[in-house]
Amino acid sequence: MFLLLQKYLRKRLRKNYIFILKNKMTDRRKIAVVGSSNTDLVVKAERMPEPGETILGGAFMMTAGGKGANQAVAVARMGGDVTFIARVGNDMFGNQSVEGYKKDGMDTSYIARDAQTPSGVALICVDKKGENSIVVASGANNRLCKNDIDAAKTKIEEADYLLMQLEVPMEVVEYAANIALASGTKVVLNPAPAATLSADLLKKLYLITPNRTESQLLTGIAVAGWEDAERAADILLSKGVENVVITLGALGALIKNKSLTERVPSKKVEVVDTTAAGDTFNGALCVALAEGKGLADAVQMATAASAIAITRMGAQASIPYRKEIE
Repeated sequence: MFLLLQKYLRKRLRKNYIFILKNKMTDRRKIAVVGSSNTDLVVKAERMPEPGETILGGAFMMTAGGKGANQAVAVARMGGDVTFIARVGNDMFGNQSVEGYKKDGMDTSYIARDAQTPSGVALICVDKKGENSIVVASGANNRLCKNDIDAAKTKIEEADYLLMQLEVPMEVVEYAANIALASGTKVVLNPAPAATLSADLLKKLYLITPNRTESQLLTGIAVAGWEDAERAADILLSKGVENVVITLGALGALIKNKSLTERVPSKKVEVVDTTAAGDTFNGALCVALAEGKGLADAVQMATAASAIAITRMGAQASIPYRKEIE
């Protein structure tokens, strides 16, 4: 009985410590990102090739990418205090990526090095309209594991928000969400690439940010416009998600929760490359929320950031800095 009481008191003291720590922080922009790190090999072309066809491309660039890394970079450039939890190979691509993250001011202490598997690589074709087609060789991203999350547990517990995507194993996403929920850290999930999600995970989400394709997979609703998005959002809310933001490309973004429905139109710009537009949106959104902005204002800031990103080539190369938005 004494041992059980002692265990209970330790657990209560730890939760109280985390609560006090969060409320004493003067900087309310602590965000942990769990996700992928890739190197993007990008070719600009007039159009996408047909199956079995070879076409001649134009400009080529090699740049740092990966949904997790892109979102972490966006958080850093928006002024957030970001810890990136990931796994890269012990190779040239991994070394270059980590050095780039350090230059952006990210905490890279929890990026594991994998001696057995190479870093992730993405092959990207961008057509003249700015649309892209991407194939990813996940590499070390697929070996991100619970032990990597345990190593960064304190950082997740101290964060205001935990931002995740689906380019790492689903069991790792669910495990990190459990840690965040237990400590009061709000979980934001960008469900990309599109995948089915467990009912248990959906109930743990403070916010989910699917696009049209992801919304259809999660709800069965084909999202062509605002009305479809509202119906899809209602289904996600009924599954236990607290807030839903559905991104609709050139239309903008729909915000929905139990008390709010708002349509935020996109900024009209000349599209060069849509790579990392969604990642920029998610990173900026989390920073705005962590600063205390309401959901509508946060989506406005995220929309502005992604509008700048699509006017430039590349993934992280396209992500703007806070001063460009302001």
